[in-house]
Amino acid sequence: MSAENTPNVTTQEQPLVAHLIELRDRVLRMVIVVLAVFLVLFPFANDLYSAIAGPMRAALPEGSTMISTKPIDPFLIPFKLSLQLAVFGAVPFILYQFWAFVAPGLYRHEKRLVIPLLISSTLLFYLGMAFAYFVVFPLVFAFLAGTAPEGVEVATDMGSYLDFVMTLFFAFGIAFEVPIATIILVCMGVTTPEKLRHKRPYVIVGAFVAGMFLTPPDVISQTLLAFPMWILFELGLIFSKGFVKQHRHPVPATAGAEMSEYKEDSPDEMVGSDIDPAQEYIDPDRFVPLSDDEMEAELDEIEEEESGETGVSADSEDSHKTKLRQVQ
Repeated sequence: MSAENTPNVTTQEQPLVAHLIELRDRVLRMVIVVLAVFLVLFPFANDLYSAIAGPMRAALPEGSTMISTKPIDPFLIPFKLSLQLAVFGAVPFILYQFWAFVAPGLYRHEKRLVIPLLISSTLLFYLGMAFAYFVVFPLVFAFLAGTAPEGVEVATDMGSYLDFVMTLFFAFGIAFEVPIATIILVCMGVTTPEKLRHKRPYVIVGAFVAGMFLTPPDVISQTLLAFPMWILFELGLIFSKGFVKQHRHPVPATAGAEMSEYKEDSPDEMVGSDIDPAQEYIDPDRFVPLSDDEMEAELDEIEEEESGETGVSADSEDSHKTKLRQVQ
């Protein structure tokens, strides 16, 4: 077994308790980093909420504002926003801790693949959030604010708005991971780019179904989520071609040379026979019985030679004996 296919493990397997202790330590590190980022963001909680609410406030009619229906919401909602943004901000460190936990059991070539996938998946997640904030939010909020019936004042609750925004952030962040999922499936040998290309119509329908479940019930957000998923799926097909596994076992060069040499030496014997035309090759030394007409002709020839000629050469006797064995 080569070094490329040998897992990078220690000589002595660690017990289950040691793995659990390591997992606990890494989870504690994640929590500490999230809390540290939260402590940095919390003093700016109100400013962060104002920035998040910017697309909604821009779409509201002139004179309309957001409201708070609960006394604690002006404090709790910015607090909640800061904590959620701290989790999103710590995603690279969280993914790194998970990778470090499973790294000892990975092959060397798998390690080289995991790190680029972690970096690209993190960037795609943030790209999905940015796409939702700068592209989706202005269109969705302008559409929703414009559909209000006459006489109804649009005054969105700040808690409901935060839940709505975080749902879209998470949905678009996950949806932008489609190329990574495609590459992983192809790399694992679960499917191939050709099979995925033939299933493109089902993928398009699935993108719209995912948009229906992951986004609020409005046509604009569903469509704006489905189209990027489709485009990212096509990009995943393009990049996954470099990760296709060759499952076919190649014929050794020596075997191919021997076969080609044999075909050159006996080209007529490789095309089958009248006995079995479907068979690709007939052994030239294989016993083939004579037909009835051939058998009678051989017997007549032998009788004529025995009756008409007194001296028969040794070669002729051997030939007749061979023919008689074939007749029998």
